[in-house]
Amino acid sequence: MDEEQIRQEAADEKLINEAFQTLLDSYLASRHRKKVDLITKAFNFARQAHKGVRRLSGEPYIMHPIAVAQIACQEVGLGSTSICSALLHDVVEDTDYTVEDIENLFGSKIAQIVDGLTKISGGIFGEQASAQAENFKKLLLTMSDDIRVILIKICDRLHNMRTLESQPANKQYKIAGETLYIYAPLANRLGLYKVKSELENLSFRFEHPDEYASIDKKLQKTQQQREMLFEQFKAPIKEALDKMGINYEIKQRVKTPYSIWNKMQNKHVSFEEIYDILAVRIIFTPKSREEEVNECFNIYVAISKIYKSHPDRLRDWLSHPKANGYQALHVTLMSKTGQWIEVQIRSDRMDEVAEQGFAAHWKYKDGLEDEEYTEDEAELNDWLRTIKEILDDPQPDAMDFLDTIKLNLFASEIFVFTPKGEIKTMPAGCTALDFAFSIHTFLGSHCIGAKVNHKLVPISHRLQSGDQVEILTSKAQHVNPSWINFVSTAKAKAKIQAILRRDNREVQKIGEDILQEFLQKNNFEMTPAIADQLAEFHDIKKRNDFFVALGEKTVLLGEKDIDELNGKNKKEESDSGWRKFVPFVGKKKKEDVPQQDLFIVPEKFNKKKPVYISEENINTYKFPGCCHPIPGDDALGYINNKNQIEIHKRTCPVAAKLKTSYGNRIVDIKWDMHKKLYFDATIRIGGIDRMGMLNEITQVISSQMNVNIHKLTITTEEGIFDGSIELRVHDRENVQAIINNLKKIPDLKEISQIM
Repeated sequence: MDEEQIRQEAADEKLINEAFQTLLDSYLASRHRKKVDLITKAFNFARQAHKGVRRLSGEPYIMHPIAVAQIACQEVGLGSTSICSALLHDVVEDTDYTVEDIENLFGSKIAQIVDGLTKISGGIFGEQASAQAENFKKLLLTMSDDIRVILIKICDRLHNMRTLESQPANKQYKIAGETLYIYAPLANRLGLYKVKSELENLSFRFEHPDEYASIDKKLQKTQQQREMLFEQFKAPIKEALDKMGINYEIKQRVKTPYSIWNKMQNKHVSFEEIYDILAVRIIFTPKSREEEVNECFNIYVAISKIYKSHPDRLRDWLSHPKANGYQALHVTLMSKTGQWIEVQIRSDRMDEVAEQGFAAHWKYKDGLEDEEYTEDEAELNDWLRTIKEILDDPQPDAMDFLDTIKLNLFASEIFVFTPKGEIKTMPAGCTALDFAFSIHTFLGSHCIGAKVNHKLVPISHRLQSGDQVEILTSKAQHVNPSWINFVSTAKAKAKIQAILRRDNREVQKIGEDILQEFLQKNNFEMTPAIADQLAEFHDIKKRNDFFVALGEKTVLLGEKDIDELNGKNKKEESDSGWRKFVPFVGKKKKEDVPQQDLFIVPEKFNKKKPVYISEENINTYKFPGCCHPIPGDDALGYINNKNQIEIHKRTCPVAAKLKTSYGNRIVDIKWDMHKKLYFDATIRIGGIDRMGMLNEITQVISSQMNVNIHKLTITTEEGIFDGSIELRVHDRENVQAIINNLKKIPDLKEISQIM
């Protein structure tokens, strides 16, 4: 061996040993149980296995597993099992060692994780057309084995992105695109905010180097200006918080080039027009964990006395954390220089959860504060075990349940596979019927069921990420009106309604002919007024719906209809129409609503699960008069002193006090209503008075929207009118649709919903 080689080996040896020592130091500084021997054994084994192999960058290959283990330990907060798995993650794939060898030396848990990592690595850099989709499927499905597989894979990807410079350009684009498509959203859903930001930024840097360089340059140019603004802005805040005796620090956060670029694209604005490049973070140590939410609000009150706050930009993620566990109070304040600055208020615990994700949850688990932390099955604690159970659970609503523990992977979308392995992105909560319509209208309209993962399921079956779906059709199948209840996507709903409308026109024509014949036989002339009278007599609101009912033979004409037309039927004075359905609106007779006992919260009630309100149980909850929530409103439940659940809008001032003072009594509310019941809603209107204005307003509400106006109050003064309309609606969606349609009326300037 020549001198140069000896020198090179000595340099490599020094580099490797230093990197491993840094890893050990990081591990020893953590809260984990100290299993240094096991980590050293894994390191020596991996080092031997990868001996003589170099990366494209020229460094010894073992530097990559050490770097991945370092990220897992320091940036994601994982323990010895994960560190060993990270050190060994490429051994099975790149050398002659097998999973059995790993199991014999390091035990079944590490072998299982290494096996998972090996499975999802195969083909990611391969040339197969569907490698990305297939890999993504494996990635999601592997979560059911051990969530650490995903976490280590994310660490592996982060190190690959940090060292992407050495790859050729085409590989750079491929890996960067994949990172943005798969790994950044995964990191975000697991609450690894810092990792997610870095992955996005690195991807952006390699995919759009010119834009990245341009934004980076502008950020550097405006840095001094931001520093001055930050110093001026924080001075009075520091003074106020010092007086309050709070233990805190104030940091500035500058938007990443990627998030600036994203905003420029989405909002069609220039760099100069983005006002929230600078954000300020107030991170405090609460006097006690019970008080941390209260202290957040106390700080908010103190700083909003110094600076004027933006009324529409208060974001309360304290009572309802984001899907990935993120908690904070965001408020936007007007600085003395006339710029809006976002301030994020969070405790040290919330900050750690925001930066490190769920790994930080372990640290604050009851009983772990003073104990040394062990990494075995118990380490994944209840929070992680729940995820494991859910992902192992074959129930169709498993993904819905995931939402309730605030960790719904890709909360807004899922990935489904066709029988040929093509990936399709679908909204979460979609059904087999949605999927059928997303492929082709013919498939949707003739769908009789589906095979999901080779098992037969009905068209209403909810799909989950990773499902492989084959749609089954029959020429004899026709679209049914009840299908509207089985779909959640706009495309499927629109297609079903279009087909039903087309079918209805044919049925309607048959109904018109039946009525025409019946009236002629009884010496009556067919007029719109007579058709409307008979429709009302059969409790059908629209004339066309009446014709459809006749055509479908769900309404049969007879003697009573003739009596009605001759005025012989006695008018019955009774509370008809909406009131016989209404659970709690307006003045009602008690006998209209079946009396139900109020729900009493049992002793072992799981407050982490949401309470679902449906037509069947709505009367078992209390609806105080402070905010009148209706289905579709963002609502929360409060367990009162009698252990009954009160329902409030989340925006309700009473609820704001309850959230801060009785946070442990708050429960999440979800609506499970099906547009059967009616509720009170009041819309306030105002504008310029003119001829026909009132007629246009009532036309929109009654004729277009088919909504019952309960009370209308209008006052006019000097050409300006204002007033209120009380309506009977099914839910928030109804109200929004009415407001949107009213906005189209000229001279109607103000439209808002009264709480």
